[in-house]
Amino acid sequence: MEQTFLVYSHNQADVEWLQTALSPQQVLAVNEQLDDLLSLVDVTGSSLVFIGLEQQNMVAQCGVIEGLLEAKPFVTVVGLGDGMDNQLVIHAMRAGARDFITYGMRSSEVQGLVRRLSQRLPQLPIQKKQGELTLLYGAQPDTDAALVAAHLALSCQQRGDSTLLLDLGIPYGESLEGLGLKTAFYFGDALRNLRRLDASLIESAFCQHGSGLKVLAHDRQDEPLSGIHSAELYLLLGALRQNFGQVIVNLCGQPDSESLRTFVGNSQRLYWYVDQSVSCCKRSLEVLAEWRQRGVKLEHSQLLVDRYIASVAPDAKVLAGSFNMPLVSALPLSAAFRLQVKNQGRTLFQIAPRDPLSRALRRLAGIAAKPVAQGRPVSWLKRLIRVAE
Repeated sequence: MEQTFLVYSHNQADVEWLQTALSPQQVLAVNEQLDDLLSLVDVTGSSLVFIGLEQQNMVAQCGVIEGLLEAKPFVTVVGLGDGMDNQLVIHAMRAGARDFITYGMRSSEVQGLVRRLSQRLPQLPIQKKQGELTLLYGAQPDTDAALVAAHLALSCQQRGDSTLLLDLGIPYGESLEGLGLKTAFYFGDALRNLRRLDASLIESAFCQHGSGLKVLAHDRQDEPLSGIHSAELYLLLGALRQNFGQVIVNLCGQPDSESLRTFVGNSQRLYWYVDQSVSCCKRSLEVLAEWRQRGVKLEHSQLLVDRYIASVAPDAKVLAGSFNMPLVSALPLSAAFRLQVKNQGRTLFQIAPRDPLSRALRRLAGIAAKPVAQGRPVSWLKRLIRVAE
């Protein structure tokens, strides 16, 4: 099972070495404040933290160990640094570190140590119940990806789940146009206000559709996703998932990066978004091959074919075989209705609720909402509405 470990270090070389040594397990770097480290322990449920130590900052770094263990006594701390420096090792152990590893150790030795420590301690529980995270990703920028993600999120909201649409796809802000929304608060603003991102700020700052759906989009002025620290993304996703039952994320067109893979590693569902064109499929297959080689978790991925024309090759089953993943849906073209949505700022459910594309999107939302809805009683009226859809 894939685990997440945290490393607190100001030495980037140490961090990169540890990430390589523990691959394919995820190692998140934290080099800011102790509060951020504590928050990440809560969000990830990680019970093993590496603390980098060096002579010039040894007192402060030992203080981090002591502060972490005082707040989280069940966490195991492992020191990281120059193992030939006895003073570093002694001070780390006195501060509460369980063990000490030296930069440059063989990967097998590091993995063996982590395995032994992990077997002794249970995984810390995540403090709050978290909502489902569903991703829509394809290597090619596509305006229709925002349309699909928006309607998937709308349908989840209409089914009774508190839902957020996080639109980070390229071109930026496409979902706002399609839903007829304006906002002054964007994805970059949420990152800048990370430490005060609670239900009150979400209610007052995030823009809202008439259905109750909340939308947070990437602005053209925001920092590119590839430049955002993975630890910040973890904290943001943790805050969002604690406040929404469903978080639908459009990532189509984003270039491959550690930040993108952070989203993938934390999601419950990944819909790989393509059309039938050879060029689109080729770009996505190149990224997919790279991720599989890196050991990125992809067991939760399914193929989503958009603008599907049954009479044109390759068909959906052939595409699913090429991507070596199950087909979740093949969405019909419905070109005229798609254009009306983009030009009028009205949803497909308003313009053409009985169109095959509307029906297909509602069925897809039913798949996305299924894990959350398990165990909930469904009234005869809701059953009748769903049959009518």
